[in-house]
Amino acid sequence: MHVIPAIDLIGGKCVRLSQGDYLRKTEYHDDPLEMAKRFEGVGLTRLHLVDLDGAKAKKIVNGAVLQRICSGTRLAVDFGGGIQSQEEIEKAFTLGAMQVTGGSIAVKNPSLFESWLEVFGSGKIILGADAKDKKIAVGGWEETTVLELIPFIKGYYNKGIRQVICTDVAKDGLLQGPSFEIYREILQELPELQLIASGGVSCLKDLEELQKLGVYGTIVGKAYYEGKVSLEELAQFESH
Repeated sequence: MHVIPAIDLIGGKCVRLSQGDYLRKTEYHDDPLEMAKRFEGVGLTRLHLVDLDGAKAKKIVNGAVLQRICSGTRLAVDFGGGIQSQEEIEKAFTLGAMQVTGGSIAVKNPSLFESWLEVFGSGKIILGADAKDKKIAVGGWEETTVLELIPFIKGYYNKGIRQVICTDVAKDGLLQGPSFEIYREILQELPELQLIASGGVSCLKDLEELQKLGVYGTIVGKAYYEGKVSLEELAQFESH
């Protein structure tokens, strides 16, 4: 299982939100590039980088940070937040992103999202499926849709998507454990899917449980920033 550390950006700085709420923000004083180098230093290979300003502005805002991390480390960066047009996705790849995560766009403009799968290939595009009560949530989670989570993922799987980051908004940033049941259900329906669990990881036991479920990867943010798990523990996990 891949352990994928997360850096969320507001104003060029590392932050964490609770349940996607911009008013419930914790700012960390580490420079994002220094943080990324620390991840790389213990042997982690991937990074989930989210432009929270971009998610609101509907265009890339923290592109300079993306570029600094991609040129300053060898981490394979998947980048999300505000990628809503052809111009923006091309910009993300030009700045060095290895993969791009599309969430709101997959709901609001499916034909554009599908065209990215064709143009860039499914290895470059991750579907961001954020859920509130098993319904898809978009726009930095400020808006819940009527779309059911599993049929939504299935629809895109049939169109070529292979990697999906699934966040249960109810769990995110609260350190109360991930949504094991939801992930189990998704993998029962789509056993070949490379499912990346996100939200709620609070300890090593959570990671062990997720590994047993067969998820492809797990995103870890607050658990590391708040000292619940060490980088060394995460890295040891990655290598097993």
